[in-house]
Amino acid sequence: MQAEDSNPPDGGYGWVVVVSAFMVMGLTVAVLKTFGLFFVEIQQHFEELASTTSWITSVTIAIFHLAAPVASSLCVQYTHRAVVITGGLLAFSGMALGFFGLNMVWMYATTGFIQGLGISFSWTPAISIVSHYFSKKRALANAIASAGECAFASMFGPFFQWLISQYGWKGALLIIGGLQLHICVFGVLMRPLASSYHLEASYSETETPAGKGASRIDKEDKSPIIHKTFNWMLVRRPEFVLYAIFGILAAMSFFVPPLFLVPLSYSLGIDESWTASLLSILAMVDFAGRLLCGWYANLHVTKTIHLLMMTITLISTSLMLLPLANNYLSLAIFTGFYGFFFGTTVAVHITALADVVGMPEFDSALGLFMLIRSTGGFVGPPLAGLIVDMAGDYRAGFYMAGATLILSAGFLVILDRFQQRKKKGSQTRTKPEKSMLPYPSFYLLKHQ
Repeated sequence: MQAEDSNPPDGGYGWVVVVSAFMVMGLTVAVLKTFGLFFVEIQQHFEELASTTSWITSVTIAIFHLAAPVASSLCVQYTHRAVVITGGLLAFSGMALGFFGLNMVWMYATTGFIQGLGISFSWTPAISIVSHYFSKKRALANAIASAGECAFASMFGPFFQWLISQYGWKGALLIIGGLQLHICVFGVLMRPLASSYHLEASYSETETPAGKGASRIDKEDKSPIIHKTFNWMLVRRPEFVLYAIFGILAAMSFFVPPLFLVPLSYSLGIDESWTASLLSILAMVDFAGRLLCGWYANLHVTKTIHLLMMTITLISTSLMLLPLANNYLSLAIFTGFYGFFFGTTVAVHITALADVVGMPEFDSALGLFMLIRSTGGFVGPPLAGLIVDMAGDYRAGFYMAGATLILSAGFLVILDRFQQRKKKGSQTRTKPEKSMLPYPSFYLLKHQ
């Protein structure tokens, strides 16, 4: 039985976990993406400035990223199931307490801090456990799970608007909190995988015929201990650092296009109703991009890191072309290209992280990556806004995002070269020698 469980099943109950993760993505990140519908309602209720009200979403996003290492650490010490259930309870509590709407500080603490903590504790283990259940089909499984964000976001827009019109923004928050309580149900379905993930790890680079037994014992004895602690020392590994820098630069770009797409549309004189359709196009092609790229990655025709380089290059190209649009049709086409290639990138970037650090360190790596990447998300929009103010044109923001993505692709190239050199060095050191004995084999045969 132990031998059977030593590798990820790559199917079976794993698909139940994927569907559960799909639902968790929808009930967490999709809620965050459509929370802007409450912005005006809350602002008018408290009679506050837009900048003051926007801190609710800012706090949620900040806690979502900052709490990721904590969520990963808890996954390592306990189980992914337990952390997801905790996240569901926190997300529900944040919305339910927000229903009372006492003052703006109360909103920061409830729908901001507690909700952000709930999203982080739900999202991080959900996406992590999918990678544990799959190896060969990991890219496809991650793509399907992450697509829940797009599927739910496209439905939540009109649904949340209807809830607000029927029950007011406070009543809508309470109902959404009730929906998020279902995260606990899907968390229960995330059954811990009784696998020895450390068996996936490759043999020691310095393995020799005499050292094989020692290497195997070393794995069996030490790996379980590693899995019980969060590995902060990943920041000392060059490959992780390079991937983290890519993540920072990519995050600086990813938050910019959705921010300036609507203002750019207005500046071109496009009607509000047509502008709203651009966001729908963005969500639909994003969904398609995730599924198609996940399917292609599952064929293992292209190395994951190379596929990621391609998608990043295509996103940057589409962002550089998008400002050339001068009417609705051209803007919709370029928006579609951007959304599709964004979806392809999201589909494989978690799989690429697993390939870079290996599954034994994946939980720790995911938490650290989310934490480090958050700096790009915080810096990118203000920097793009500054550039737009200086240029006096919203197009400048898209050029900035495209250029930053090109720079991020450069770090992926460096990472790939580093891994190739490391692999060649390992192969050179571990080449089996024809004879490890002090005498030639024919000498021994002669004297037997």
